[in-house]
Amino acid sequence: MDQLALIVGLLLATVMAVGLGDRLRLPYPVLMLLFAAALTFIPGFPEVQIPPELILPVFLPPLLFATAQRSSWAVFRVRWRTLLMLAVALVVVSTAVVAGAAWLMIPGIGVPAAIALGAMVAPPDPVAVDSIASRVHMPRRLINVLQSEGLFNDAAAIVIFQAAVAAAAAGTKIASDVVLQFVLGAAIAVLVGIGMGWLTSLITRLVASMVARSAVTLVVPFAAYILAEEVHASGVIAVVVTALEIQRHSRPQDAAERVTRTAFWDVVELLITGLAFGLVGLEVRQVIQEEGSAVLGMAGSAAVVCVLVFAVRFAWLAMMSGLSRARKDVLRPTSAKDVLILTWCGMRGLATLALALALPLTIADGTPFPARSQLLVIACAVLLATLVLPGLTLPWLMRVLKASEDGSEERDAARVLARRAQQAAIAALKDNALMKELPAEKVALVKEKMTRLHAELLDGSLKNETAGEKRKRGRELAIAVQTIALDAARQEVVTARNEPGMDPEVADRVLRQLDLRTMIMPE
Repeated sequence: MDQLALIVGLLLATVMAVGLGDRLRLPYPVLMLLFAAALTFIPGFPEVQIPPELILPVFLPPLLFATAQRSSWAVFRVRWRTLLMLAVALVVVSTAVVAGAAWLMIPGIGVPAAIALGAMVAPPDPVAVDSIASRVHMPRRLINVLQSEGLFNDAAAIVIFQAAVAAAAAGTKIASDVVLQFVLGAAIAVLVGIGMGWLTSLITRLVASMVARSAVTLVVPFAAYILAEEVHASGVIAVVVTALEIQRHSRPQDAAERVTRTAFWDVVELLITGLAFGLVGLEVRQVIQEEGSAVLGMAGSAAVVCVLVFAVRFAWLAMMSGLSRARKDVLRPTSAKDVLILTWCGMRGLATLALALALPLTIADGTPFPARSQLLVIACAVLLATLVLPGLTLPWLMRVLKASEDGSEERDAARVLARRAQQAAIAALKDNALMKELPAEKVALVKEKMTRLHAELLDGSLKNETAGEKRKRGRELAIAVQTIALDAARQEVVTARNEPGMDPEVADRVLRQLDLRTMIMPE
């Protein structure tokens, strides 16, 4: 009962943290972490027992799914170089540098255990980054880079961690086929994701209930993750591919489903994010409390690793910035300002904590796992340093660098897309036989409404007609004509969403306005 009360309390605290964060202009995940950590100082506060093997399967699938829904295959086709450089290469380099430092600083740690530490602290958390970056008016270009990195870097880190822990537990060297394991696991995960995406789209078309359709999308991420892990593939990649496939199969006529699902997932993402970071705060405090005074003796090593994590990310991004200027690649960091911001956004979170807690207590011969206490403390120190410090100071950094955007680029992209939707709607009217059956004055009224569509999609104005206006214009034929026009407009936006260079979130915003306009039309 204590555990249930704690979860309910954290969910309520999440809602309060969102309100407080809006007032203070601070990210609510960081506030939740600090709040939960502070709770553990209360005398008699119940000890939290979360099986480490459940942290990733319970929290990661829905949060990854929610983030991946805001992307598209076109984004990855365009950014595949950036994705490989950040989500794979940077994880490997960070792991190697941290492992080397740990091997030098911690007596008797051994190479496999040192590599396990590097893998634990290497991947930034996509949930933390997404929830924080969106609140400080960060340029969409940088948010897209961070999202692309965050969706796949956990997969690389988990494979390295598992290979290192297996070697440390067995007292052997890391398997030489770890790269092959990663590639094979990724390929199988893609197939699992494609299959789950197709199956989900089929189920949602067979189920009539709008609520049930939304519920299916909550179950699917867990199913994709578990199925992929059961066949020794990457659950992370399977969840991301599933979300991308569901979006790819989205039909223009599914307006009501999209509106319902978006609202549903907004609530789910907020509550699970708050709960996850609340539990992270409780677990971090508990780990430090268990180690007691020994933590002070590990402070030096922890500080060095924290500095290295920031330094490696900064150096890698600076190198990418130089390459991007030479290649004129706008998808990579292109200036010193970009490098600083992206470095500061390398926040660790769920994956780091889950991997740290997953360290075995003993190895094959029954002796304790090498330097397990030090690894736990260092991982928690990196988590706190990279999450709390940047999370609280990122708004200040954005102001100092004058990097916050006013949304003009996003509005320009939305304006172009809205114009395309309007032109598609007008073209559909010209080619439709129903227009010939309408009186001239009603044809003019319908055309006027489609002419206003461009402005309504941009400012969000959705003015419904009065009953008198409905009677005046003759209802059925005019409604049918408008439906055809809006279907054409939605088809244009859905097509544009999958085009290279199109920001999926801009397309989703315009599509949402079209969906809402369709839903308020009289039946």
